[in-house]
Order: sequence, then C-alpha cells, then structure tokens
Amino acid sequence: MRNSRFSALLDAPFRACRSFVAVVGISLVLAACGGGGGGGAGAGFLPIASPPPPSNGGTPDTDPPDNPPPPPVQPVVACTDLAGKSLPASLISLPTQGATVTSATPVAATDAGNRLGDYCRVRGSIQPMDPASQAINFAVNLPEKWNRKTIHFGGGGFDGVLIDGTEVIRFGPAGKPAPLALGYATYGDDSGHQSSSITDGRFAANDEQLANYGGNSLKKTRDVAQALVLARYGIEPAYAYFLGTSTGGRDALSYIQRWPQDYDGVIANEPALNYTGTRLSNVAVGRALYNNGGAGWMNVAKTLLVQKAAMQACDKLDGAADNIVSNVESCRLLNTQILASLRCSGGTDAGDSCLSDAQLATVRTIESPLEFSTYSLANGVKRAGGYNILEGALVAGPYTTRDLGTRKVPGNPATSADANMYVTGDQWVKYFVTRIDSFDSLGFDPLDPGAFAARVSEVSALTDATNPNLAPFFARGGRVIMLHGLADEVISPNSTIDYYKQLIATVGQAAVDEHVRFYTVPGMGHGTGSFIPNWDSLAALEGWVEGGLAPATGVAVDAVAGTYGRTRPLCRFPAWPKYRGSGSLDAAVNYSCVTEVGDPLACPNLPAAPTSYKGGNSFGEELRIDIDPATMAYTVTIDASLQRAVGTQRSGSLVAQGSCSYASGESAAVFSFAPGGVLLGGVNAPSGGGFAPLIAFQNTFENTAAPAVFNPVANIFNAVGVQQGTGGATAHASSVRLRNAGTFQYCRDPVTGGFMTYDATCTQTEKGYITYNTARGAFDLRTTSPSGGAVTTGGTLTGSMVIGLVNGAAVPVHLVRESAANAGLRMFGLQQTLTPGTADGSYAMAAVTGQNREATVAGSSFNLGGTSASLSYDTPVLGAVQADAGRPGNFIFNSGVLGFVSTAGTNAALELGVRH
Repeated sequence: MRNSRFSALLDAPFRACRSFVAVVGISLVLAACGGGGGGGAGAGFLPIASPPPPSNGGTPDTDPPDNPPPPPVQPVVACTDLAGKSLPASLISLPTQGATVTSATPVAATDAGNRLGDYCRVRGSIQPMDPASQAINFAVNLPEKWNRKTIHFGGGGFDGVLIDGTEVIRFGPAGKPAPLALGYATYGDDSGHQSSSITDGRFAANDEQLANYGGNSLKKTRDVAQALVLARYGIEPAYAYFLGTSTGGRDALSYIQRWPQDYDGVIANEPALNYTGTRLSNVAVGRALYNNGGAGWMNVAKTLLVQKAAMQACDKLDGAADNIVSNVESCRLLNTQILASLRCSGGTDAGDSCLSDAQLATVRTIESPLEFSTYSLANGVKRAGGYNILEGALVAGPYTTRDLGTRKVPGNPATSADANMYVTGDQWVKYFVTRIDSFDSLGFDPLDPGAFAARVSEVSALTDATNPNLAPFFARGGRVIMLHGLADEVISPNSTIDYYKQLIATVGQAAVDEHVRFYTVPGMGHGTGSFIPNWDSLAALEGWVEGGLAPATGVAVDAVAGTYGRTRPLCRFPAWPKYRGSGSLDAAVNYSCVTEVGDPLACPNLPAAPTSYKGGNSFGEELRIDIDPATMAYTVTIDASLQRAVGTQRSGSLVAQGSCSYASGESAAVFSFAPGGVLLGGVNAPSGGGFAPLIAFQNTFENTAAPAVFNPVANIFNAVGVQQGTGGATAHASSVRLRNAGTFQYCRDPVTGGFMTYDATCTQTEKGYITYNTARGAFDLRTTSPSGGAVTTGGTLTGSMVIGLVNGAAVPVHLVRESAANAGLRMFGLQQTLTPGTADGSYAMAAVTGQNREATVAGSSFNLGGTSASLSYDTPVLGAVQADAGRPGNFIFNSGVLGFVSTAGTNAALELGVRH
C-alpha cells in the first residue's frame, strides 16, 4: 500500500506530462514538468498550491504585517515510503539514467546528538550516462514540520565530499540553528565524484564528471530534490534558495546564470566565479616561486615580513589601528614604497630580514592581476584578479593554515609541503586541461598556453560563473547577496569586483541596485583572517525576497577568537568602514561606510613652505627642526644642551609612510605631523644609542614686552615627564601653576610622589620663573628657593620652557637641564575636567626607550602598542586619566598632544604622542 501510494504521488505529474508531451512536444515539457522552482506560477512539477488561509479569516492582501506565518506543512508520505524508490531519467532536465533513493531514515528530535528536530534523512544517487563516470551522490532532508522553503547548499574546493544539507549558515550569527532545524527542506550533493580530499582534481579527466562539477550536478540534484519534496508533502515549495561559499558561491551564481527560473534568491560567499582565472593565477604564483631554481620562493618568515610591512603602512588609513586594512584602494597606492622598503641591499638574498629581487617579483605576481592578451576565457573575460597581499591579505601566520610551502622544489604532483595556491593549480593543469598526470605544471604558461589555449577556453566555458547577464533571473524577481573578504588568500576578491562591475555594465545600475547586494569585508580571508563576519544573511535574503525589504548596511560581528564580539558595518561595495574618530574601536556605530580614496602619502598637516618648529627632547635639549616640504629634507639644530655642543646638527630626509608619518635617519625615529602645527619625532640620542623623542611647534608663545605678561598662557596644569641621568629614566607626575608674572610652582603628592590637586602650600614643591630669550625663541627657566615666595629675580638657570600654541591653546613643555644626573622633559595639560571622548583618536607615539608605536583612545578603552587597558577619567586628579593594570599608568591630554607615564617596570618613563 505504501509503495503504491508513493508511486501515485510521484508518477501522477509525469503521467500528465506524458500526455502533455503528446500534444505540444518536448520543448515545453521541461518548463511544465521539470524546469521550475519555488515562488512562480507554472513553475516546477505541479501548480503551486495556494497558501493556507489566514487564521483571522481575512485574505493575505489585507492581513496585518505582523500576522503569524501559516502553520508548517505536514508530510503526506511516510519517510520510509521513499526508501528504494527509483526516479526516472525523464524527471531530470539533463541527461542521466535516473536516480535511486538508497535510504530514507526517520530521525527523531530525541535521538542522541541530534539538534535538527524531526526529519527524514534521504540519501541516494543519480546514475551517469557514461559508464566510466561516477554517480552523483545526493542528500535530501525533509523535516516533519516543513516551512514550505528549500535550501540548496553548494560545495567546496574540488568537491568529492557529500554536502548533506545539515550545516548552519556559513558566516551566520552565533547560536542560530541550522536551516533544517528551522523547518527548511535542505539538500546537496558531491558534484558527481567521490574523494577524500577537496584538492584532488583527478575526477576531471572524465568529461561527464567535469561537466557535473562545472554545474550539471547541481541541476540534476535540484530536480531530484524538488521531486522528493513534492512527493513527501504533496505541494511544491513556496520559496527556493541556494546558499554557497567558495566553489559553492560559484555554484550559486552559475546556477542562476544557466537556469534562472529555479531559485528565488541566492547567497554567494567568497565565490570562485572566475574559476579558470583562479587556477591560472595559481599556476602563475607557482612559476614565480619555483622556477629558476626556487629563487623566488619565500619561507614563512619572509612572508610574514611582507604582511607586517603592508599592515604597518596601511592599517591606519581607515583611522583605526586595529590590524585590519579597510582602505584597500588607498593602500594599493603604497605598493611601490612597501616593496622598496623590503628589498635586500643589491637585490640578492640576505636572509629573513629582507627580500631578494626574485622574491619581490613573487610578491608582485601574487598581488597583480593576470591580463590575458592572447586569448579569452568564457564570457569574454580577459583577466584574473590578484591577491591583496600588499593590502592586508594574510598568506601565512596565525590567522590562516595556508602558506607558500616549506621547500624550494615542489613535488610533481604538488603536495601539502608546497604552496597552497600551487597545489590546486597543479591539479587543474594535470586533469582539467592537459589530462596528463605527470605533466610539469611549471612549464605551463598561463598567459600563453600555446597548444592548450583552446582547451583552457573550453574548460572555462564548463566551469566559470562569469556570465553577467542576470536579466532573466531578475525578471522573475530573483535576489542575490554576494559577500567577499578583501583579504581573501584563496579566491581573489578582485575577480568578484570585476564581475560586479561587468554586471552593472550589462544590465544597468538600477537593475543591480534592485536585485543585488554586494558586501566586501576588510580583514576577512577565505574563512580566515583578522576579521570573520557573523551576520544573518539568510534572514536578510528572506526579508528581501518574501517581504520586499532590501538589505541595508548590516552589522557584522567578529568571530575571530582574540577579537570575538567586536562589530563593524557591513558596507556595500565600493564603500568601506572608516572610524569616525571617537568612541570604541570595537563598535560598528563608531564607523561610517565611505567611498573616499586618496593618496595615502599626502599629509594635510605639512607646511606649505620651509618651516621651523621649536621644541625639545627627552634629554632636556632645546632644539629647532627645519622642514622643507618640497624635498622633505630636515635639519635638527641643538639650541641648548648639557650633553652636546650648542649648534650641533642632524640632517636627513623624511620618507612618507602614510597617515602624516615619515621615516627618518634618526635611529628609526618616525616624524609625525599633527593638526595645529605640532611635530612629534626623534633625534639621535646624545649617548647610549637609539633616539630621543622630541616634540616641537610651528607657533610658540613669545613674550618680549616690558613688563612681561603671561596672562594668555597662565593656568593650573598637570605635568607628566621623564627625568634621565646616570641611574636611568624615571617618570614624573605632578601639578604645576604658571602665574601671570611668569612664576611657576610644582606640587607633588607627599605620599605617592605623583599627581595632586594644586595647593600653593604643598610641601613637595619646586619654584621658579621664566624669562623670554629672544635669541633662542624660548624661555630661560630659573629655579628659586622652594621655601620662599614667588619671585622673578635671582635663582639658578636649570633649563628652558617652550610654550607651544596649538590653535591658540597653550601647550607648555619644560626642558629640564639641572645637571647630567637630572635632565628631562615635562609636558603640561590643564588641571580641569577631561570629558571622556575629548581625547579619542589614534596617536603616533614615541617612547623614551627609543620606540615608535601606536596608541588608541576610545572612551574608556586605551590600547598602547597592542596592549589594552580600561580608563578612569579625572583620576587621581582633574584632567588626569588612569589606565588599569592592563597598561598601568596615567596620561594627560592637551590640544591633540598626549603624554603617558607608565607606572610599571624599573625604568617607568614617558611616552609622547600626537593625534593623527
């Protein structure tokens, strides 16, 4: 009885179809019987049943938008009735010898380990036409409570492994159940061959297996799955979706390009759409690495060197130092500079600290697109996108298991000891193109395949998903969501960008805006990278297809372990997320999707003409820096010092690094030009090696009047600084008052020796006054008796003071020169409430230890050199900010200048910073 019931359900539409064929012929039968999908009248095997009436007795058109969905559909055929059934070849749109259900197993929600609810687990095979070809194994899952929707899952790599449809949404929100558990009927296949490895290309030596992999297996599996859905539930799906990643993303796009009537919406993540171009570029990379005796091969250390240089140059181009390159196109303008900085002297290999000319050529090969001038790929494609290794893509290191291999001479065939890119390219040459399993792929020229050019084009037509004419899919209301990581190290995002642009050129911007959403994700590799987005793409697609709500700018949650939970806006191409300049770096709300691209070496803070900056360094030396913006030549002149002769000069040239930062010849000190005419840099230390951090100003307060008047700059400040001498460096923190008459008084807490609220009667005190020295353009500073009153005569010359004017605000810098045992620098910031957010931003920092690094302040979060801490404002006094044990210390802020004193370590000392 059960068998006859199944046969009646399955055969009825085909009996009708056979009669239909007799009347109108074969050309229409596929559309009526096997060519349709969900969501369209006349699609599929039977007319779609009308949705159940709404529970309130109204009509769908008048239901309120929050009306609950119709109840799930119950099966009309038991799961076990499907077992052993054969599906005729006439059911399947492409040539086969029919399909067989090999098993149909009820799975209960209560079964051990099952988190997918009650469903029918169907497995079977589709028989090939060629006896030498393997069958297509398929999996179909039919829930006991069906939501009238189906999901087809695409494959990965070279396939060969059964996609069973039980998986969760790729890059979906954490904790969201798999679609099967939510009531979707799901299905997938193995593309028509079986292998234990998705990098095994031997299957492609058989024509039918290759065609199946190219997309035919998808159509065959879909037809079988839809028939089983219809047989089990008695009605067709209301909506049909396709979800795929990598090869599966190619599958999704290939399907709607070839069979536009079957699906209502597809999601194509990091799609390998320019499949042939990808494999050709794999071979090109292999040739760069391994030809010429492996001269261009790079080990992990050298690969990491490249990645580090790119990150240092480009990380800050989005306004945030977060190990993510978001402004990829501006970063691309730095390629030449980055490569030049990596070159070994003379271009010959000198170890892991630099790259030889041959290795630089390898990097260029990885980075650059392949341009085909002697032949074309399918759909007129003339190039394959390069990989963004110089814009943040990670080919080696902790974020990916893929690298450039461990040996200079590859195997034949290539193995896991060889470059990941080359392994798949080698398999492709051997089995897709030449079909010679011993062929040496290093002798195959991707730009000029010679006798194999026609075969490459033929394979391209079979496997690529680059047809930009999606008008037929759009005509039935189809929707596409594409997502690609800009740091993808396996499938070039630039090929996907090329396709998207060609799509616009073919069907028009308006049609693309109506039917396509293309998101690019900075920092995201091929399921790897420093940022892996979690977001509900399926809900977005359903809302668009079923509710007409087009996805806007979503929010992606990072799934990377070390940065789990931070968020970024999911920007539509060509926009990218730019930090607004304040607030947490980990919150999407503090970023805007922008499309701006500019010269990353341009600096709006550079002076327009040769300019002098006046300031001092951490050894208390007063100095002047002359900058010629035309040549970027600099000269540092010592104006006052205890360590070296007055008039000593250091000269050199500055080399742009982006974000208004410039490399110098001062023991690797970086010069950073900040808004308001502030310059942070360094000069070779007078002793001990390394550089001494310096800060200087275009504009300074001058006082040549008689009597002297200091009202414009007089105030109560906090001070942070460093004292250096024979015993090393120690940190300084205090309060200080600068009075109208030019007198000053420091106060330090008698218990902590640090900050305190200014008190004229403080016991730990220093007193003195300043007078302007016209010859040097700075104030001489004299100390007077700490027990006496404020006086402006006598005293001992112990240093100088430069009072920078930054947009009119005073930034005093005290240069201490008491003796060789006590020299240093103190920077002032107002002792008044510092509101959280005022100091937010990214900073270039220079430490007394001769170290450049980055700092970020975002509300209550502080990150210095990659180490994070939480902040307490107005602690321990107004205007001071305390960092917790993550980075123990305090900072003060004044007009874009940051002074941080660490309280950790035996040589706790000062770091100066300027806001980018």
